[in-house]
Amino acid sequence: MGRAERAGRWGAGPTPVRVTVTLRPVHDSDLPVFYRQMNDPESLRMAAFTPEDPADRDAFDAHWRRIRAADGILNRTVLADGDVVGSAAVYGDPGAREVTYWIDRAYWGQGIATDALRLLLAEEPERPLHARVASDNAGSLRVLRKCGFRVTGRDRGFARARGEEIDETVLTLEA
Repeated sequence: MGRAERAGRWGAGPTPVRVTVTLRPVHDSDLPVFYRQMNDPESLRMAAFTPEDPADRDAFDAHWRRIRAADGILNRTVLADGDVVGSAAVYGDPGAREVTYWIDRAYWGQGIATDALRLLLAEEPERPLHARVASDNAGSLRVLRKCGFRVTGRDRGFARARGEEIDETVLTLEA
C-alpha cells in the first residue's frame, strides 16, 4: 500500500497543513464510518447512483459482507492522517473493471480523493479501467481526469438518490 502527502488543507495561518493519504484493507471497524458517510444527504445527491435505501443497515452490512468475501475486488479504506475518511475499490470482470470511491464530505476539495485514487490505481495493474459519474458531479470528474481517465461516452441512468433519470459520463483509463 502506498502513501501520498499533500500540502492542501489550510490551518489557522498562511502555511498549508500536510495531509498524508494512505490506503489499507477494510477493517470491520471502518463499516460504521462508511455507513455514516453514505447517509449524508449532500453526499448522496452528489453520488446520485446509490443503494435503493442507504439507511437500511441490514442491506448495507450484507453488501459489505458480499464484496469483502468476493474474489477479484480490491477494497481499500482511505485514511487522511490516520483518520478513516472514505473507501475506494476496483471491481468487475476483466476488461470491464470499474473504480469507485467515496470520500467524507468534510474532506472534499482537499485533494484527498485524487491522492486516494492514484494510490488505488498503483495497486491495480489491470487496464483499461472504467468509471461512471453523474455528469454534474464536477468534483469527481476533476479527480478522474487528474488521474488520467478520459471521457469515452455518455449515458443516462436512474439515480436513486435523486429519484430521476440523469446524465452520466463514462470514463476510461488506458494502459
